[in-house]
Amino acid sequence: MRLIVAEKPSVGRDIARSLGTHRKQKGSLAGEGWTVTWALGHLAQLAPPDAYGERYKKWRLETLPVLPERFEVRVNAKTREQFGVVKKLMQDPSVTEVVNACDAGREGELIFSYLYELSGCKKPVLRLWISSLTLEAIRAGFASLRDGRAMKPLEDAARSRGEADWIVGMNATRAYSTRFGSPGNVLSVGRVQTPTLKLLVDREAEIEAFQPEKFWTVYARFAREGATYDGVWFKGKENRLKEKEAAEEIAGKVRGGTGVVKKAEKKVASERPPLLYDLTELQRNANAKFGFTAERTLKAAQALYEERKLITYPRTSSRYLTKDVIPTLKKRVEAAGALPALSAFAESLLALPKLPISGRVVDDSKVTDHHAIVPTNKKAAGELPPDEAKVYDLVARRFLAVFFPAARFENTTVVTEARGETFLSRGRVVLEAGWRALYPDGVGGKREKEPPVLPPVEVGQEWVVAKVAVKEGETKPPPRYSESALLGAMETAGRLVEDEELRQAMKDSGLGTPATRAATIERLVGVGYLAREKKVLVPTEKGRALIGLLGESPIASPELTARWEERLAKMERGADGEARRLFVSDIKRFATALVEEVRNKEGEKVAAPAKARAGRRTGSGSNGAATAGEPLGACPRCGAPVVETKKAYGCSAWKTGCKFAIWKTVSGKRVTAAQARQLLTKGRTGQLKGFKSKAGKPYSAALVLDGEHRVRLEFGDTGGSYRSV
Repeated sequence: MRLIVAEKPSVGRDIARSLGTHRKQKGSLAGEGWTVTWALGHLAQLAPPDAYGERYKKWRLETLPVLPERFEVRVNAKTREQFGVVKKLMQDPSVTEVVNACDAGREGELIFSYLYELSGCKKPVLRLWISSLTLEAIRAGFASLRDGRAMKPLEDAARSRGEADWIVGMNATRAYSTRFGSPGNVLSVGRVQTPTLKLLVDREAEIEAFQPEKFWTVYARFAREGATYDGVWFKGKENRLKEKEAAEEIAGKVRGGTGVVKKAEKKVASERPPLLYDLTELQRNANAKFGFTAERTLKAAQALYEERKLITYPRTSSRYLTKDVIPTLKKRVEAAGALPALSAFAESLLALPKLPISGRVVDDSKVTDHHAIVPTNKKAAGELPPDEAKVYDLVARRFLAVFFPAARFENTTVVTEARGETFLSRGRVVLEAGWRALYPDGVGGKREKEPPVLPPVEVGQEWVVAKVAVKEGETKPPPRYSESALLGAMETAGRLVEDEELRQAMKDSGLGTPATRAATIERLVGVGYLAREKKVLVPTEKGRALIGLLGESPIASPELTARWEERLAKMERGADGEARRLFVSDIKRFATALVEEVRNKEGEKVAAPAKARAGRRTGSGSNGAATAGEPLGACPRCGAPVVETKKAYGCSAWKTGCKFAIWKTVSGKRVTAAQARQLLTKGRTGQLKGFKSKAGKPYSAALVLDGEHRVRLEFGDTGGSYRSV
């Protein structure tokens, strides 16, 4: 008899339906010559530290690191009953072979391998590897089952990732919590979550250190025979002026004058359709267009895959299809066209003799486990739940778009000279909408601002300067991360990469995987390191304190984590038989060094966050919006409570005129809430590292309150001060 192990009951039922008549049994479904059973997610998981000795029950720095020679796997107490069903079936003498039908990915492989190991099963294993859950896809998958032994590299990568997360997370969290955590305040540290947090904390530091600068821009409107066009002043590569007087002088100079066209250039440009969706890009677009969190998008996509059978496997990192999918494409176009908003586009494609398939759509070399997310051949029946409807529209629309021609534009560049000053004008005419016809509001969800259409302009023509204006502007700090932007940054380990195909080439060296990034973000929010504020993610004081404490520790390095992910991806492909042993060995060495680093590290304990949700704003004023939490101490000037604000720890009586504040950034160093509290209660801090001179040289100093209630820096015998207000 053949035993088939699915990952979830719903998938088990789909498999049973595809195989034929069956009867229901406890925790399984039985047919003629086969039985389908299932896990309930993770029925088994890595055992906690106390499984390796009584001394690990209590969190103590002296017992670290915990480095098991062989990892123990335990049954999850909540799902022990179902594990009993699976184990009994695996040990049943009538079972001659086992089919691993868990999700076709790293996590599914791990779930099955733990069950197989704990059940003591030695029977041959076959692997069902499918990308969609339609009856046709399941039957096709059973017609081409893989040898389970061929999946050993994927199992190695899955086990290695789990063990690495356990080793680093368990040791780092225990080390930092026992050394620097306050009572009841666990400092969660992880292999992927900590470098992700660092991206946000570093961005926040950039924002706070940013000094805005004013600039002025000169605009001119040129008119001739009833037609007009606008231009902006430029000289060389500059179009901004640092002094208002200079801008006013240029405006006065050209006002009432005549402009002569020195350059009028037209170029035809084309824009290819975007690539198909992988999970990260789907989550980014859903966040930008609908404000969905990554987790919310994944939940909707998973429902569309498992329950509705409308899309293919969503936890993919590929944005291409394989050649074997080509015969099914027209049926998928028909299914996508069942959406009323897309029917006309689908009909125009189906009217073609054959679909135009390029290497940007089908490329076997760029697909590993699963191809891109696309519709199945099943049409949506009835109205979908709102979230699922929106996500399905994104997938179906993108799928149709890739078969449409490139959008074509005529871009116009005009340079006009007026009394020795030059003005630049740019315009665009859409020659062929192409794939963009499917995106009237823009790909990212917001209507994209198109350059204006310019009137006919020729070199040598004279145009009257009809209007001149000077506009004041101000440089802006880098933006905070939206969830979409953070997912993009995680994909490239914080490196700025806009090109779609280059991002795809880097997918093996990001922070986490498409399947785990949503959980990482939710984890950071859940442990109080991040807060959601409208459409952006903001690090809380606890999150910033942790990163400040870590300093330059490798555990916070996005680059190091990206290299680990790259090694796991190579392991998954079976590039090196020794890869697993070497990887785990390196992780253990890293954890050992990390614990030793914590033992020798200086720093203050990180205070537990207030019961109120960290990062929530409760007021506003000259000191910025106040952060909910307990007062840090009494104001030395007026005695009112000092509270945390966006940029400082400031007096809550600012409305009545008290200007006392301890700025969060002093001479390049981040001042923590604990240090501000110490300064307020004791009048000074201890010697602190991390200050930087104007030349960029680091030095140590103490923060001190002087007799006039000013904050100054005291370093060595030389003295020195920093006035906070």
